[in-house]
Amino acid sequence: MNLDPKLMEIIVCPDCHGQLAAEGEELVCQQCGLAYPVRDDIPVLLVDEARRPG
Repeated sequence: MNLDPKLMEIIVCPDCHGQLAAEGEELVCQQCGLAYPVRDDIPVLLVDEARRPG
């Protein structure tokens, strides 16, 4: 995954507005734990597409 660091500074979880961190091929919210997929280096920040923790 190759996301611009400036992008990572401004995007947040659309569900709880928590900070996102890159983990593998996903962006994981550090607050609520939702994991958003990244497809072709484009974050898919849709709650319906997110993987729930657990």
